[in-house]
Amino acid sequence: MASPTFAKRMDRLGTESAFEVLAKAKSLEAQGKDIIHLEIGQPDFTTPMNVCEAAFKAMKDGRTGYCPSAGLPEFREVVAQHITDTRGVEIHPDEVTVTPGAKPIIFFTILALVDDGDEVIYPEPGFPVYESVIDFIDGKAVPLPLLEEVDFRFRIDDLIASITDRTKLLILNSPQNPTGGTLTEEDLHAIADLALKHNFYILADEIYSRLLYEGTHQSILKLPGMKEKTILIDGHSKTYAMTGWRLGYGVAPFEIADKITRLTINSNSCTATSTQIAGIEALTGPQTFVTQMVKEFKKRRDVIVDGLNAIDGITCVKPLGSFYVFPNVTQLPLPCEELADYLMDEVGVALLPGTAFGKYGDGYLRLSYANSLDNIKDALSRIQSAISKL
Repeated sequence: MASPTFAKRMDRLGTESAFEVLAKAKSLEAQGKDIIHLEIGQPDFTTPMNVCEAAFKAMKDGRTGYCPSAGLPEFREVVAQHITDTRGVEIHPDEVTVTPGAKPIIFFTILALVDDGDEVIYPEPGFPVYESVIDFIDGKAVPLPLLEEVDFRFRIDDLIASITDRTKLLILNSPQNPTGGTLTEEDLHAIADLALKHNFYILADEIYSRLLYEGTHQSILKLPGMKEKTILIDGHSKTYAMTGWRLGYGVAPFEIADKITRLTINSNSCTATSTQIAGIEALTGPQTFVTQMVKEFKKRRDVIVDGLNAIDGITCVKPLGSFYVFPNVTQLPLPCEELADYLMDEVGVALLPGTAFGKYGDGYLRLSYANSLDNIKDALSRIQSAISKL
């Protein structure tokens, strides 16, 4: 039987290594190997029960059918008010589009704005879907290096050097995956000035906005003139431990939101009604869960950073947000890809090489501390033992 002939564009579509490593780790577990999972960005907390009960009730009440493709009007109203309150700029419900997870907003924004050859500047090391989608639609992906010496921010001079007359979009992610770095208010003002001067849009991925351990979250959306130039991404996966529920949203000028809705109609029709009702409860109900989870993550962050820095050959910057650390392993004798494989096979610690997030991630590892404190301590002990044998 002849092999299928695929469209050439499929050669340009990447993957997300975290899921590949997770699959390998699960396979090893099935063979009886004890694995500590530090590879996947998934909180080890369960969704708050009040949120679950809201979904149960919706399903029992028969709310199991289609809803408007842009999202339930009542959920869009809650999201609009939430963004108004947290970002300090007035948002109308018509500027909100709800999607199954936040990833579609990345995909749909790039599809809606970027023509063949248009340039998209994106942070690297960064979430691999950014580059993958840019390449897939025949845009030009322009990596902007995040540098350890400036706490995994990018230099504004490097951004200026990356801008051309074909620049259509700049992707920001703060707090960041995979580094945990955050942009400063000074950074955002400089970026906003450049966006207005050179007339490009901002895709602001703020999915980790509530997972911040020092200071307050700063959003470019609130700066003068930037509401008209910004597409904001947020969602419930990280903040409310709802990864499997698939609930995200974009906030954009109406003309862009309308195009994102049209792409939603042509792909997944709508997001599950009961999931959105649960999302309303998450945003409007008690926030104690979030406060306690962030407090626990901060404790884990401190333990994992101190533990990694205590291992000969590893140095680790303390991140300000998200639930990832990005330790430097250039002093060790193995390249980061081989080191990641070695730690999985030798001592059962699943993590990712920095190159899973682009070439500027070479020499680093990414570890998620969205796991229990006991497991993190065990993983640190295993890593130290394995590295002592190199």
